[in-house]
Amino acid sequence: MQLTEKSPTSSSPALDASMDRSSSSTSLERSAEKPRGNLVSDRQVLSQAEQDEASRIDKALVWKIDRTLVPFLTLLFLMSFLDRINIGVAKLAGLSTDLKLTSLQYTIASTIFFVSYVAFEIPSNLVLKKFRPSRWIPFIMVLWAITQTMMGLVKNYHQLLALRFLLGLFESGLFPGISMYLGMWYKRREQSLRIALFFSAATLAGAFGGILGWAIAKMAGVGGKNGWSWIFIIEGLMTFVIACIAPFFVHDFPEQAKFLTEEERKLVLDRLHLDTGVANAGTFSWQRVKDALTDYKTWLFMLIYIGCAEPIYSQSLFSPTVVASLGRWTTSQSLLLTVPPYVLAFFTTVATAILSDRYGNRGYFMMFWSSLALIGYIILVTVPIHHPGVLYFAIFLTVASIAPQIAITITWTSNNFGNHYKKAMAMGMVFSLGNSGGIVSSQVYRPKDTPSFKLGHGVTLGFCAMGFICSTIVHLLMKRENKRRDELYGLPPTPLRSGEVHDADTLQRLGLNDKSEEEIIAMGDKRPDFRYIL
Repeated sequence: MQLTEKSPTSSSPALDASMDRSSSSTSLERSAEKPRGNLVSDRQVLSQAEQDEASRIDKALVWKIDRTLVPFLTLLFLMSFLDRINIGVAKLAGLSTDLKLTSLQYTIASTIFFVSYVAFEIPSNLVLKKFRPSRWIPFIMVLWAITQTMMGLVKNYHQLLALRFLLGLFESGLFPGISMYLGMWYKRREQSLRIALFFSAATLAGAFGGILGWAIAKMAGVGGKNGWSWIFIIEGLMTFVIACIAPFFVHDFPEQAKFLTEEERKLVLDRLHLDTGVANAGTFSWQRVKDALTDYKTWLFMLIYIGCAEPIYSQSLFSPTVVASLGRWTTSQSLLLTVPPYVLAFFTTVATAILSDRYGNRGYFMMFWSSLALIGYIILVTVPIHHPGVLYFAIFLTVASIAPQIAITITWTSNNFGNHYKKAMAMGMVFSLGNSGGIVSSQVYRPKDTPSFKLGHGVTLGFCAMGFICSTIVHLLMKRENKRRDELYGLPPTPLRSGEVHDADTLQRLGLNDKSEEEIIAMGDKRPDFRYIL
């Protein structure tokens, strides 16, 4: 194996849990002063006081990353999700009436967003690293903000259709890009909470988008425009203002981050290396694209994601209409009644992420929530419309159980693909198929099915069932593969880092003794010392 040791091996029996948390230059210097050894046999023992200090400094470093990255990224996705779903609120505010839209035309206008959104997710994910997040994300935000604002000025169906297509095109790079981006900052068992907090913006958009739209719609008549026009214009201008300041708040990857000191940048990379070794490294090649295409996990995660994405889109696009059909409520009351289920969804999403990270498990949570979603949709399909209380409870159950699955699926996918570009391709495919659920939902929730929406609820029930089945399958397959690697190679050593070596016995045991560093990086999650997060 053609590797030379370029850095001291900062390992100990506690290092898998503690030294990777060290962000102290003193600790590093102390480690460097001790005799160097290999990654397996010559591990240095830290005192309890040193471990406690390392843990304290590590928590401070993670908190610094959290408060710098997560709040603003959450705000960006809040605006993104708000801008894509406000057409549902605008419909209740008179959009269809003023533009003389037929039911079919409104459905197509809802659908066309997802056509361009899905088509450009994979290319956007692949170019994110090249163009850098601090440039790429503000750029696409400005474009979709302008598009959103112009939707308030449309005079006919064709103008609306064109702008909805462009909105999907420009928004396509945000959600998949940031989901992958966060995976480059946090260890695998830390990612679920951060992605959940980021995705919680969708639940907030679902909760307060109706209230905001209801308030803005009261501007009807101002400037000779109806309320729906002001919904698009005001929310578009809000996005534009945020886009203008985004370059100052969106940071690049850890090795380029200006808000960290040089020592902190090294320590962020070190803790990531200790978690996944060289799994996140790699350069682009078409072989990595092929690797993603031929990996069974890619296709199962795609089915899992559309299994929860189709329901989340149907809920966000049509919940005001569905709620309005349950009783004799005014438009304003219907919009306000959509809020409580999404407030509950916010708490279930965050709580699930915390527990998922704590126990290092994703599959069991997916199975639990998808089974509850199945119960909710069975109620919606079978209970007659003259029981609005029961149906409203079912909306609570479905919204609160679908939302946690989105964040868990994204994290689960990110956790289990090695090599940067294989992961980028796989996640792009997962997002593309998943967001096709928006196309499906906008087709099956037909206005002519009001008030029961049996077709829409029935199709969504099928997607939930598919998500449950595929979650179970991928969990069992990865569990079996982890067990196979444990039996064949033994328990995994500290993950191999760029520039470091395993001892000869370990290399021989892992079958890596005749491979170069580039070949090991190319193996990604197929490396014998890689273990899947279940």
